[in-house]
Amino acid sequence: MKFTNGQLFFAGFFVIAFVIGMIWSYSKDKKHQKNYYKNVGLIGIVIIVVIAIFTMLTFWIHE
Repeated sequence: MKFTNGQLFFAGFFVIAFVIGMIWSYSKDKKHQKNYYKNVGLIGIVIIVVIAIFTMLTFWIHE
């Protein structure tokens, strides 16, 4: 399925506008992030460890 030039232009414009909007929103909220996301790194590590444990248990049980 080929895209028309108009569809490609719209997709490119949308991606650029979305990235600019996200950067603007992030820079606007940057000063509040220290209060809201104090232990986000630790929580991310815990989630990855839990998923790894469930994966290992799944492979171990189904052997």
